[in-house]
Amino acid sequence: MPEIRELSEYAAAIAPVIDAAQVNVHASARRAITALAETTGVSTGLLYDLRFVLPLRPLTRAGLSALYRYRDAAEREAGIREHLSEGTLAEDGDGVLRATASGLAFIRKLYEAHGAAAGRSWAGQDLPRLAHLAGRVLDGAERLPGGALELVAPPYEPEGSGPGLLLFNRLAVLRYHRADAHARAWQAEGLSAAEIVGLRDGPIRARIEVETNLRAARPYQVLAEDERRALYDGLLKLI
Repeated sequence: MPEIRELSEYAAAIAPVIDAAQVNVHASARRAITALAETTGVSTGLLYDLRFVLPLRPLTRAGLSALYRYRDAAEREAGIREHLSEGTLAEDGDGVLRATASGLAFIRKLYEAHGAAAGRSWAGQDLPRLAHLAGRVLDGAERLPGGALELVAPPYEPEGSGPGLLLFNRLAVLRYHRADAHARAWQAEGLSAAEIVGLRDGPIRARIEVETNLRAARPYQVLAEDERRALYDGLLKLI
């Protein structure tokens, strides 16, 4: 098994590739999702961001603060209120937020749009293998208490989901592992979320990036070297 330090460069290199592959599907699905929002009168907002969470488990405001570390609290609350007023989220007496039947119906439509977009954007690629590799990495990713990943993993995967849809959402959830790694790194430097957002390049940011990559590298240990290469090269072809 390779040392974590050997994998930190891999973690740094694959992170922007994962981001770019995601962007392509989001862009391809944009028209369909815009039309869906217009015809249903439902705001995408939290339903879009948390499509792979809400069908499986409820969330609290404290949980949402971990998922949206860098978002203004008032903005986050406004999003919650919007969905509550639309009837796509419901809140119980303990402040737990759950998707309603109409919210879940909207999420199913989102999955259909993303599945079709992934099929168009990633046609001809070995999506079953990439989805399998991404799933193994995600399964090996540590769920830190109080972190974002423990709230979003494992993702909702409807029966019959195609490999493109599985890959798209597994990558989306895997990004929360790196987000948690980054948060732990800047917290160790004594910084707040607002401070890291405004932090300029320099020794502190460099140390944070090094520590982030060390932490983000750990789940890739589950893959053999040829599998890591296949995952990186395969995702690169999706961009």
